[in-house]
Amino acid sequence: MAVDTLKVRDAADVEAVVRAAIAGEQPLEIIGHGSKRLIGQPMATNAVLDLSSLNKVTSYEPNELIITVEAGAPLSDVMSLIDSKNQQFAFEPVDTAALLGGPALGTIGGMIGAGLAGPRRIKAGGVRDHLLGAHAVSGFGDSFKTGGRVVKNVTGYDLCKLLAGSFGTLAVMTEVTLKVMPRPESERTLVLRGLDDLTANRAMTIALGSPFDVSGAAHLPASALRTDVGGLDQLGEPRAAVTLLRLEGTEVSAAHRAAALARMLDKALEAFGTAPVLEDAASVSVWSSVRDARPFAASGSLGAWPVWRIVCPPAAGGTLGQALARDTGGDVIYDWGGGLIWAALPPKPDAQAALVRQRVEATGGHATLLRASEQVRRQVDVFHPQAKGLAALGERVRLSFDPKGILNRGRLRRGEAA
Repeated sequence: MAVDTLKVRDAADVEAVVRAAIAGEQPLEIIGHGSKRLIGQPMATNAVLDLSSLNKVTSYEPNELIITVEAGAPLSDVMSLIDSKNQQFAFEPVDTAALLGGPALGTIGGMIGAGLAGPRRIKAGGVRDHLLGAHAVSGFGDSFKTGGRVVKNVTGYDLCKLLAGSFGTLAVMTEVTLKVMPRPESERTLVLRGLDDLTANRAMTIALGSPFDVSGAAHLPASALRTDVGGLDQLGEPRAAVTLLRLEGTEVSAAHRAAALARMLDKALEAFGTAPVLEDAASVSVWSSVRDARPFAASGSLGAWPVWRIVCPPAAGGTLGQALARDTGGDVIYDWGGGLIWAALPPKPDAQAALVRQRVEATGGHATLLRASEQVRRQVDVFHPQAKGLAALGERVRLSFDPKGILNRGRLRRGEAA
């Protein structure tokens, strides 16, 4: 099927394309560089709205901790820019390139549309918490502005927050303003070895409830499946269980808090042995691998397996993950102190969706099928089905932005593409 790619130069072009699509009743697929096209339900459209030319940094004010960029700006370029000023996006945006098997070409718009935050979410919040404002074009073909360019914005409803995690189904973002934060001077990561899932869950809960300001808590269980650990090889034997606890701040503070936390955990868990400490660059490398779920990379030993992203109450994480791995023969990784589970499961026609969702719903959580073949994604709901009332509310919001379903039609819900 021939695909028309409509490459726009500015917001006025976006308006014109959306209005033409409305007039012709032609749904549009919205992309930057297309790095996340494999996430979501397959869409039925032969027209692509390409935002990659909207790639400028409009304004960067390091002293005010804000940056305004066009939606098609490469995420790697923007992060390099703020890194040069010792600043960062505190929510640690996930790079899906390794997991999906594509190049690292993510854009700022894709980062916001997917809404995937990394290990520091437990402390800093998610993508929407750092989105201050946006310019966008709705499904009516009208440009609008929401939010502002200050950290404390009281100009009205924060409609821009709705855009985070919407996967382009509400509006086409053309420019966004984000909050940036100072990068910590130093970081230390405690490495606890040999803990089972439930003990590790307890250790992470203790650490996060401590006064030591832990900014990352993850656990990689013992595994006979992982042979390529994707950058985690510095931890030693890739099949052994490791629990990671990160502390950030000044060098003196991070080192002191790491030592104090190790003593607290040694007492609470009745001796887990000596806890090695990773410093600075070594710590950064490990957490980037955890953030991107690189043990399940498309190029690794589990690259052909579907991958679920499960969010649940942290206290239930160890029990849920352990049961899923046992009952499916799969492998899991825990982040957010047990509140986020990455699960790679042996391939089946439905990616074991019924089992996964039954177990996850019992905890009050939700599960997204983040990686699977197009055939599988046509047969199962990629995103967790919502309760009737919540689904109705979500549909009312979508209709208020895009009544004809022009933008990324069918990406969030199976059957809509038809």
